[in-house]
Amino acid sequence: MSASIIQQLSSTLESGGAAPKDEHLVVALPWAEPTEELERLRERFPHVKTSYRQVKYLASYWSAEGDLPADFFQTATILATLSALPKSKDEAPSLRLIHFFSAGVDHIIDEPIYKNTDITLTTSSGIHGPQIAEWVILTALAHSHKLPKLLEWQREKHWGGLQAIGPVRDMVGQKLGVLGYGSIGRQGLLAPLPELARVAKAMGLDVIAYTARPRSTKESRKDAGFIVPGTGDPDGDIPSAWFSGVEKDQLHQFLRQDIDILVISVPLTPGTTHLLSAAELDILGKNRQAFISNISRGQIVQQGDLIAALKRPLEDGGLRGAALDVTDPEPLPPESELWHLPNVIISPHISGGGTAYVDRAFQVLEENLDRIEKGKALLNVVDRRKGY
Repeated sequence: MSASIIQQLSSTLESGGAAPKDEHLVVALPWAEPTEELERLRERFPHVKTSYRQVKYLASYWSAEGDLPADFFQTATILATLSALPKSKDEAPSLRLIHFFSAGVDHIIDEPIYKNTDITLTTSSGIHGPQIAEWVILTALAHSHKLPKLLEWQREKHWGGLQAIGPVRDMVGQKLGVLGYGSIGRQGLLAPLPELARVAKAMGLDVIAYTARPRSTKESRKDAGFIVPGTGDPDGDIPSAWFSGVEKDQLHQFLRQDIDILVISVPLTPGTTHLLSAAELDILGKNRQAFISNISRGQIVQQGDLIAALKRPLEDGGLRGAALDVTDPEPLPPESELWHLPNVIISPHISGGGTAYVDRAFQVLEENLDRIEKGKALLNVVDRRKGY
């Protein structure tokens, strides 16, 4: 977070540190008005005018309706949204900060407001930690304990036996590799994996981490983003080993560390599209017949290569399974082979959802409003050069 951004956002602050009286926060979300969160915000920041509009969305939360009134954003200085955006700076001449209720911004990188302005953007990275960590553990255990088979037996009223289930391996001593140790993996990449790392370590797994930038010092391993209180790995103490880099040979060094479970948590950028393809999946398969869990974006993995690796026999270096909360494309077409693979668990991009989602996203916004008042660096600022 550069000093220039702080100066930009603080330029209208009154002397004495009070919030600017002409600040206007416009909240445009697809849900009914969250009255409790908005009232909390108004009480804490009485000089900030707050307006709410429930916005209709099209196929998903990532595509807002296109017929918003021309003056909808006209007086906004701060916008909180998922994807409802002004078409240009002319529609929002006073807008200086956009807070997204999502962990990433890959869904809006082609929007003019992203490409053609320097409006500060922040995300809700970090709020998804507990629920995504639970989803990763849930699906990994469901696979290893043959839950789909058990549910099939229950539907058929069949009392099967342990021999028919086959070997069941617990997680103690397995190695969990986190590709993108942001808050999912850790702030600075996508966002819940310190929380996953905390839970995984408690279950006896050895956790290793991969980041784009080196984290060679204790200070560099600290989580500078939003953390749900009582969760995560704020000091970066959990991984037993750290790896980093943006080159393929550096990634391959990480993947060769006898990883049993690989969790994908990097953001989607041009540089991470198809980051994992045949060569990388081959390393994971031949070394440990790894299980892959993807909670990032489907395009991170070359899907055809993933299907081939999942179909390949284990003795030939195949993967033992995958849990996919994201696919390429979404929704996953009915004709996709992924639906029919017995070693795959699919969910429709819902791992980050939960009853606390909206409240936690507002907590990030509130923290940043407080930081604006105090002239402090904001949380979760998007670096347009990196795409996250």
